[in-house]
Amino acid sequence: MSAHAQAVRGTWVAVGTFVLWGVAPLYWHLLKAVPSLQIVLHRVVWSALLVGAFLTWRDGRHWLRDVLAGQPKLRWMLLLSGVLIAGNWGLYIWAVNAGHVVETALGYFINPLLNVVIGVLFLRERLRPLQWASVAIAAAGVLWLTVRYGQFPWIALALAASFGVYGVLRKLAHVDSVTGLGVESAYLFLPVLALLAWSELHGRGGFLALGGHPGYGLGLDALLVLSGLVTALPLVGFAYAVRRISLTSVGLLQYIAPTLQFLIGVFVFDEPFDRTRLLGFACIWLALLVFVADGIRHGRRQRAQALAELA
Repeated sequence: MSAHAQAVRGTWVAVGTFVLWGVAPLYWHLLKAVPSLQIVLHRVVWSALLVGAFLTWRDGRHWLRDVLAGQPKLRWMLLLSGVLIAGNWGLYIWAVNAGHVVETALGYFINPLLNVVIGVLFLRERLRPLQWASVAIAAAGVLWLTVRYGQFPWIALALAASFGVYGVLRKLAHVDSVTGLGVESAYLFLPVLALLAWSELHGRGGFLALGGHPGYGLGLDALLVLSGLVTALPLVGFAYAVRRISLTSVGLLQYIAPTLQFLIGVFVFDEPFDRTRLLGFACIWLALLVFVADGIRHGRRQRAQALAELA
């Protein structure tokens, strides 16, 4: 397959991946009758089984031993990243089913900007003037929402911060996306499975009516099992796409997800969105526009310099 054909396929896979992430609130809303903790536990268990089966098929049954052999630092990093992403999932699912889809969208709009700040704090990266401007504008938007509503947008910032730190750990851990998810899931699998079993035995669960409980019903049971696919499939697609298209393209396409989440929150779930909140979001969107424009300009300048050096 030609490089152009691979880039086209990678672009469409990236679009599909971000669309899946964007419409995910509709899926988790179908599970609203199930406690959020139970959803997260099932999500971890079924995604661990699915990703583990995929990696066993792709890399052999000793894939986990081969990845971690002689790398104690990698073990601790992936353990921590696994705990972080599980916490992120839990907060996200709770927020969706508690009527805070718009605020979760805000979190993922903020995430790229917060990543820049995390890069400065943890990776000693230096910001260009327009990057500082975009961060300042976003901070003004968050401050506006806090003052006008009298409530700190903690859901949005907690989602952005947990996913941002998770991204730093995964950047420093030299392992591909799917394999890293497999290791994270393997660490979480037994403790989560034990907690899930305890929940069933003590009347906190209901999956397949185990332990004599009435259960959630076959429809909800099936949705819980499929949560592993809903979790793993976009991550596999993301890993496929980033190898075939530029990171600039990925960075632009990633805004599909929070945009869809925002539209679902406002127009499907009828969450409040008045002029005051619009002004706060407008600051975030302006900050993102400045951020993206600066990234495109900087990328063009780097390519021009590279061509000049080759001439």
